[in-house]
Amino acid sequence: MLDSDLANLYSVETKKLNQAVKRNSDRFPDSFCFRLTMNELKEIKSEKLRIKNIAGNSRSQIVTLKMERGQNTKYLPLVFTEQGVAMLSAVLRSKVAVKVSIQIIQTFVAMRKTLTNLHGIFQRLETIELKQLKTDNTLEKVLKALEHNDSPQQGIFFEGQLFDAHLFISKLIKQAKKSLILVDNYVDENTLLLLSKRKKQVKCTIYSKPKASFLKDLEKHNLQYAPVYFIQNHSSHDRFLLIDDNQLYHIGASLKDLGLKCFAFNRMDSLTNDLKGKLLE
Repeated sequence: MLDSDLANLYSVETKKLNQAVKRNSDRFPDSFCFRLTMNELKEIKSEKLRIKNIAGNSRSQIVTLKMERGQNTKYLPLVFTEQGVAMLSAVLRSKVAVKVSIQIIQTFVAMRKTLTNLHGIFQRLETIELKQLKTDNTLEKVLKALEHNDSPQQGIFFEGQLFDAHLFISKLIKQAKKSLILVDNYVDENTLLLLSKRKKQVKCTIYSKPKASFLKDLEKHNLQYAPVYFIQNHSSHDRFLLIDDNQLYHIGASLKDLGLKCFAFNRMDSLTNDLKGKLLE
């Protein structure tokens, strides 16, 4: 506590309080009492000013301190620890000083108890945070495990689910490790954009009967990117996506029209060989 604050509580002048300490310097080691540095004083002044402003009190104690002390290091204020406050009651030798010292020391004790309780709370919070972190890690592992599970067997995307449908097909395409075969008679540059999400090593083939404009787009695409192979197809009405020769999806909409209207998809791996033998010859 600052000497000026204690002097105010003890109802004595700051100068007299400091004189009493000086006369009994042997009773006030550094652990009981010490003098602030200029930087520490500035920090305290700034903090007091901030508190006064928050409280809405326009009369700042900082100005009073500056007027009393000046900038000479000789007049830098003393600061007292809990033990120093207790010693002051013996030095000042007044009923007020003894009474106030007891109240201040009781406050110190209460603060110490509060800090001890807070320390326990902080420790419990740290324990909770560690448990939460472990839970988050477990959850992340679960999500990753789900992510690597087999894709949905069947489902429906309704009109307007443009992004959801796009995301679903994108994930299927990204799953491929060796090959992708798309059977779709209505392809355009948007189809090529979706297929570009595949891994670099994945061979991609389209079975289709596209417009001449698509063949020009495909030619330009293959000049710049990993090639997409094209085979004429006139014997399929439905759309199929074959992933790595072992995952076969029947898709109710062309890839370029995903989400524009309601469509369903269905996984039918057991018919992979039938499709390859009769349609992809």
